[in-house]
Amino acid sequence: MRMTWRKARGRAAPISILALLLVGLSLPGGALAQGPAVSGGAPEGLAAAIFAGGCFWCVESDFDGVPGVVRTVSGYTGGELISPTYEQVTAGGTGHYEAVRIHYDPKKVSYATLLDVFWHSVDPTDAKGQFCDQGQSYETAIFATSPEQKRLAEESKAKLVKSGVLKAPVVTRILDATPFYPAEGYHQDYYKKNPLRYRFYRYNCGRDSRLKELWGADALRGIAKR
Repeated sequence: MRMTWRKARGRAAPISILALLLVGLSLPGGALAQGPAVSGGAPEGLAAAIFAGGCFWCVESDFDGVPGVVRTVSGYTGGELISPTYEQVTAGGTGHYEAVRIHYDPKKVSYATLLDVFWHSVDPTDAKGQFCDQGQSYETAIFATSPEQKRLAEESKAKLVKSGVLKAPVVTRILDATPFYPAEGYHQDYYKKNPLRYRFYRYNCGRDSRLKELWGADALRGIAKR
């Protein structure tokens, strides 16, 4: 957020929203350090998926509403800087994306389904960020944790492009997973800890209105609860 207006690049926030967000981030525990890098698989019986879809508060909130998803963690991935901080990532130049690592039960939800949820919860035509959040760290990307995931992701993207549903090119990148660094403690489950501030942010950023414009009735498809 660069501690001004959470993530909005080139767009000022109403002072009431700004105040609420700053209060939320100054609560005890707000400065908890991020954890060590995470790579490899998931706990026994689960699988891992990593998606970058702009604000990780929103991506986390959306995927927590998908049946079969067990856990979501906000963090940073895709860059070379070791143990990046939020300020470093959002300032640019680290190569990292805001992303969410998802642990899911493959007996209850498939990776292909998670890909479908991802597409319908982001704007894959925005090459400069997502919604009000602009900059490389807010761009969309799929980080494949295995060759099979990469194949499925590429097939899913090709199917979307061929469908012609979107009237602009799909610019979301499909990349091999790199070390994932969990974000600072105050970012985890932010939508649960600060529901009012989160809703102010999401509404003001125009995320849901843009999704409705892009996808119509299929916006946020596959998310059972929000």
